[in-house]
Amino acid sequence: MVILQTPPPNGSTSNFLDASTALQHLSSYPGTAHSLKSLFETTLSTVGGLTYNDFLVMPGHINFAASEVDLGVKISKRGTRIRVPVISSPMDTVTEADMAVGMALQGGLGVIHHNLPAAEQVEMVRKVKKFENGFITDPVCLTPDHKVSDVLEIKANFGFGGIPITDTGALNGKLIGIVTIRDVQFRPPNTPLSSVMTTGPSLVVAQEGITLDKANEILRDSKKGKLPIVDSEGRLKSLLARSDLLKSQTYPWASKTREGDGKQLLCAAAIGTREADKERLDLLVQAGLDVVVIDSSQGNSVYQIEMIQWIKNRHPHLDVIAGNVVTREQAAVLIHAGADALRVGMGSGSICITQEITAVGRSQGSAVYAVAEFASKFGVPVIADGGISNVGHIAKALALGASAVMMGSMLAGTEESPGEYFYASQDGSGGGKRLKKYRGMGSLDAMEGGNDEKKGKGKGGRENAATSRYFSEEDTVRVAQGVTGAVQDKGSLKRFIPYLVAGLQHAFQDMGVRSMTDLRQQAESGKLRFELRTASAQVEGGVHGLHSYEKRLFS
Repeated sequence: MVILQTPPPNGSTSNFLDASTALQHLSSYPGTAHSLKSLFETTLSTVGGLTYNDFLVMPGHINFAASEVDLGVKISKRGTRIRVPVISSPMDTVTEADMAVGMALQGGLGVIHHNLPAAEQVEMVRKVKKFENGFITDPVCLTPDHKVSDVLEIKANFGFGGIPITDTGALNGKLIGIVTIRDVQFRPPNTPLSSVMTTGPSLVVAQEGITLDKANEILRDSKKGKLPIVDSEGRLKSLLARSDLLKSQTYPWASKTREGDGKQLLCAAAIGTREADKERLDLLVQAGLDVVVIDSSQGNSVYQIEMIQWIKNRHPHLDVIAGNVVTREQAAVLIHAGADALRVGMGSGSICITQEITAVGRSQGSAVYAVAEFASKFGVPVIADGGISNVGHIAKALALGASAVMMGSMLAGTEESPGEYFYASQDGSGGGKRLKKYRGMGSLDAMEGGNDEKKGKGKGGRENAATSRYFSEEDTVRVAQGVTGAVQDKGSLKRFIPYLVAGLQHAFQDMGVRSMTDLRQQAESGKLRFELRTASAQVEGGVHGLHSYEKRLFS
């Protein structure tokens, strides 16, 4: 060891090492803090399970801008990718159609809950798939004999009024014309469409086989709202909408399907593990479902194994996210059954009391590391579900091996989540902060709420997904594994998700990693380092020592 002395008064530096040897001398020290492996495997026997608050990631070298960080990631063994590693939870106070659309447009993914009748869930999936289509492969059509009132009714029910007119009133019929909402304005309701529709030379069409980019160019240059796509015999094959072109420009990171030219938004939905869920899934697939999440608090069950195998046999094109799991043993069973991805977490959510009631679960940091390390050997991505309360937690989950995080409370206060806002103060009285209701799917409120005549029975004989998720359909006494509460208003996903993205990009920059692939390589090689935090360190790492403060997360 070199003993350094205070330099003499004359300014001589002869007792100091030459600055040009600093990097070489650094190699004589042991590595800073822990590697990912030693962080968990060394501390497991001495400290116990770790949560996201129990450690920090050490800084790396910055030689790139935060905006250059690529957060794109594969969330399924089959190759489905999203640009933003954030997924909304299948909870009835978090994800319905509006949330699923909003998440997909921002580059993430929404999982529509199943605590409702199958027909309603199917309609939500259909709404997501129809929101932005590129080529609309099943457009609503009418005949020349239909009336203005039919167009107005479609506008009122579905929100659009540009409708192709064919001789059969259906796709594959011979295209005769097109009618827009401007064509029918101020017209008597009983006016036949044959007298108001656009036909002949004014009708701009494109031939079947045209690329989406070329079709968009024609749509742009023609200044039309809709572009019918026809075959060589003039039969309508699909439709392109100007509104979808504008949405593509506004949301360049939108999560879309890979297959074909449709480029529909990606959509996921949850189901249970009962026989009725097979019928439900058939209907969801017909509506265009891309990803199915098998929703169970404890995924290592014969019911889930059989469901995975049935899905893989009946719907082999479908991505199957299985879970929930927190151990390698659970993960191995579901990977063997054919799961394309695993959902990790048991009792770590802000509204979950599973660990308190059943004494079963695991600290989320330890669970994510253990399952991700094992699943990665089989090419199976892991989704960290629960325990996320800030951007730093997302970054830590990804550093531990998760491909994405699933969030409930972080998204439940946004405009796109179900429910209405209300005002309440800390003591429960009126006024105060703007809030939205948020409840766990294991809460009595959820078990006694949404119903489906073919699922587990709730209060008064009604049936719902919450009871089947916790295997409590036959219980005469309901045992809650969640609570009902409220979360603060977070505004629209249009602002909140970009805030999360910017925060993650800065986190990656500070770690010295440019992408999810780079993050994984550095974590596995041991180059990325981690340090445990004491209780005092956690206090120091947050706001402290102030009389008062205002915490604004983004502007």
